[in-house]
Amino acid sequence: MMDGRAQATRTTQSLPTWQVIVAGCVEYQTAWDWQRRLVAERSAGQGQDTLLLLEHPPTITLGRGARREHVLMADDELARRGVALIESNRGGDVTYHAPGQLVGYPILKLSCYGGQVLGYLRQIEAVLIHTLAGYGMVAGRVEGLTGVWVSGCGQARATEPLASPDAPDHCGPWLQPDADIAKIAAIGVHLSASGVTSHGFALNVSPDLRGFDAIIPCGLRNRRVTSLEEILGTAPPLHEVAQRVVAGFAEVFGVTPIITTVPTTAAGCPEWKEGTSWSVSMSQ
Repeated sequence: MMDGRAQATRTTQSLPTWQVIVAGCVEYQTAWDWQRRLVAERSAGQGQDTLLLLEHPPTITLGRGARREHVLMADDELARRGVALIESNRGGDVTYHAPGQLVGYPILKLSCYGGQVLGYLRQIEAVLIHTLAGYGMVAGRVEGLTGVWVSGCGQARATEPLASPDAPDHCGPWLQPDADIAKIAAIGVHLSASGVTSHGFALNVSPDLRGFDAIIPCGLRNRRVTSLEEILGTAPPLHEVAQRVVAGFAEVFGVTPIITTVPTTAAGCPEWKEGTSWSVSMSQ
């Protein structure tokens, strides 16, 4: 008879593997070009499903559904402030990236994970909801608004328990679309003609939230943006949040992550230091 440890090892080894690349702070265009190369490889049946985890220097991106008037500053003023402005092929409207924001780009053959874009978006939301639950926060979805939101101060309350992570759909609470909600994570994806995903999510850990004053985030007026730092009073280390996110993807998608760290520091970012800001290990 096989003991429990052997059974667990066999179960883990039977799961598909993902390459997880923790890449420090990377310019948006560089990361986009990187995604394109990975999508081409995956579309050709080469390589494997990959999750890129990184930060960006200050950057505003316009998604396929964006309206230019949702950027509230002129191009020359953005340039003066060192903020890049890039039109992207991801879904959604306008968003802002900056150091202190954990950005994730899954490059996946979607047919291996249900094949439905809407279901895929719900899976990413589930990963982030469970990540935030680990910090005692109530985070959830709002009907008709893709992304992850917190209600009030975001602190967990017994009246709003999270669903069990073992639930079939990994669902979190549905929040009421009232004035007391704030967005903590934006999601926008692209699906290639060959069915491979790119782009992904941006989770606000400790970015300077004043940067969002330059846009109408996701084209939603009168909706606040928040961060773990703002809610908790102090920012958890970015590598710790990344570690929890990787564990969430492993659970929700049923995969085994293989992690590689690539030290990168783009202009406009704090210096990358191995063993501190971007040292991620599933064994920690």
